[in-house]
Amino acid sequence: MPRAFCKLLSFTDCVVSGWGEWSECDTTCGSGSMVRSRRVVQAPAHGGHHCPSLVQRRACQAHHGCTADSDVPLREESAMILPGGLSVSRHSNETVDIRKNLRLRNPDDPESNSHREYCVQYEVTKVSKACHTDSDYKSLREGNTVCVMCETAALRRDLKWRCAGHGLAGHTTRFYALVVPHCHGKWVRGIDNPDKKSDCCTNPDFIFV
Repeated sequence: MPRAFCKLLSFTDCVVSGWGEWSECDTTCGSGSMVRSRRVVQAPAHGGHHCPSLVQRRACQAHHGCTADSDVPLREESAMILPGGLSVSRHSNETVDIRKNLRLRNPDDPESNSHREYCVQYEVTKVSKACHTDSDYKSLREGNTVCVMCETAALRRDLKWRCAGHGLAGHTTRFYALVVPHCHGKWVRGIDNPDKKSDCCTNPDFIFV
């Protein structure tokens, strides 16, 4: 290429606009993502810098569309749990205990009464090492079956009087220990709402929050 012609060429770098607004979360219940984009103002030429990414994504959580009738939201929920020893259905614990004070309580409501309590069994499929450091969570071992009770205090009106995070039978969901940092894992829901008089509900391993 003639030298004179080369001098006429100038590198042109790509120029992009500023980012647009973030989109709405792409789900109405559970984990989703939001997107924003920008456009090319000037395309690169003669070996100039290429254009950077024109799309960005970030995670989001949505709850306004969560219903008890939709399979997908139930599968996306995460359960928050406390040790079964704090169950008020087993005994009244009058001690000053931060874990007791953290329990979700509903105001008195004729729809929220003791006969609505239920229990769910799960097979633990994955658990973090932090769960092994607290004796209250020793039953959280891969392959173990644990019982979780949904007490009156944790029933949710907006979820049609069930506990948040109880999941769907045969599907994997996540759990988190409320007072043990980094204790979390996955389990598969088994028996649906066993009889309250069964061993599961008589001596639950955990309670929903």
